[in-house]
Amino acid sequence: MTPVQTLTGKQVVVAVTGSIAAVECVKLIHALRRKGAVVQVVMSNAAAGIITPDALSYASGRPVITRISGLVEHVTCCGDDGSADLLLIAPCTANTISKIACGIDDTPVTTFATTAIGSGMPVLVVPAMHHSMFRHPGLTENIRKLEAWGIRVLSPRIEEGKAKIADIGEIVLWSERAVMGKPLSGKRVLITSGPCREPVDDVRILTTRSSGQMGRELALQAFRLGADVTVVHRDTFPCVQNLHSDTADEMRKAVLDHLKGQKGADIYISAAAISDFAPEKKAGKIASGKPAVIDLRPLPKLLGDVVKRYAPFTVAFKIDRKPEVQAKAMIRNGISMVLMNHPETMGNCTGDYHLLTSGGKVRITGTKEEVAETIWCEILRTGKFSNG
Repeated sequence: MTPVQTLTGKQVVVAVTGSIAAVECVKLIHALRRKGAVVQVVMSNAAAGIITPDALSYASGRPVITRISGLVEHVTCCGDDGSADLLLIAPCTANTISKIACGIDDTPVTTFATTAIGSGMPVLVVPAMHHSMFRHPGLTENIRKLEAWGIRVLSPRIEEGKAKIADIGEIVLWSERAVMGKPLSGKRVLITSGPCREPVDDVRILTTRSSGQMGRELALQAFRLGADVTVVHRDTFPCVQNLHSDTADEMRKAVLDHLKGQKGADIYISAAAISDFAPEKKAGKIASGKPAVIDLRPLPKLLGDVVKRYAPFTVAFKIDRKPEVQAKAMIRNGISMVLMNHPETMGNCTGDYHLLTSGGKVRITGTKEEVAETIWCEILRTGKFSNG
């Protein structure tokens, strides 16, 4: 499926330095272009010794800049009136990080960096080097200096004695966040996602068909829009805070503890299929080959507690064959927005929803990523959220 074109109309300068991780840049450039970005590549001489400019020219569809000419490419791309929206230095060596921090520009990449920092455009640095180099106190100090200037330095993956380049998906997410205007900057978003798993005996569980796809896409879109995002679930999503829970009781405790510790949230999205019942757990393993009776006890509702105690802008999901009566009651009881859908959407990569607010009802269809984008557009419009 074609991803949502979050970077359409945006130009990203991918600046490549002399790390062996430069071989990952073809994949990175393709990932950015699939999101709609125009990619301009600039390379240092050291980078050109690791991966050829022709390879990155093919990936980007544009000539690669390997030297600063009379066309002053650094200014036309990253100057005060430059065409670029983001300077993404990936991979970035220890040498280049330290040069940028000291204002040295003796390669095309560092010249682009000096110009971009001076013009105030977003700069994203993605380190890649041996772990011993990454631990150097001078480099640590220089990274802190870049961050103090407002430059985002992504954490590398520490594996096999190396500080490896961050995952390409994470780099793209941070790039999207850098250029999408951050309308949710300063806003705290709390999302529950995926299924709960209630133990029946020592080996069996009671759960739902929920896959967590909707929660994931809502969380990542909130991150792109600049929010501080926390997700309570049993999975791990990139770029957000993950609070792990398995059962409905664990999810309830994690949500309420987080809200208490953070003194609430601005937006709460209940995208999880939270268990309505829990079985009375049997000791050991229920014997097979004969009928068994499982007693179910009802569980307290989390959504009402969140609204009553903390009153955030609240988005809920209601799954039923005819959910509108219940959804309208939820709106009357303080829920800001209800997404109505059918059981068939659970576990699917696409969905058909009706979004209900006090102002009316609209239909949303598409992939879960497309639906999440539309939901956030409606939240921004309905909730009147703005920067800061």
